[in-house]
Amino acid sequence: MSGKYAFTKSLKEVRFLFCQTSEHSAATRTFLTRAYPTMKKNNPHTPIMLREALGTEPKIFARYEYGKEKQESLAGLGDQQIEAKVTELVKTGM
Repeated sequence: MSGKYAFTKSLKEVRFLFCQTSEHSAATRTFLTRAYPTMKKNNPHTPIMLREALGTEPKIFARYEYGKEKQESLAGLGDQQIEAKVTELVKTGM
């Protein structure tokens, strides 16, 4: 698992938005509980922010060099699908 979370050099920040209690964010919370320690260990200098807000649809934002940003919705996805989306965003630059 560690190799898949080695971020690209152009990635400057990763933000996860999700609801702390709702069912539609449950898979995102499960994924983060499992994968956050590994992501942080492999990328200690890249900010990985977790933003919880009541009723928020789960999303991931990746900010790259020169202020470029990509976002993906994580709503309705399972743990493995979320992992694939996150891996795609952190491996590919703009």
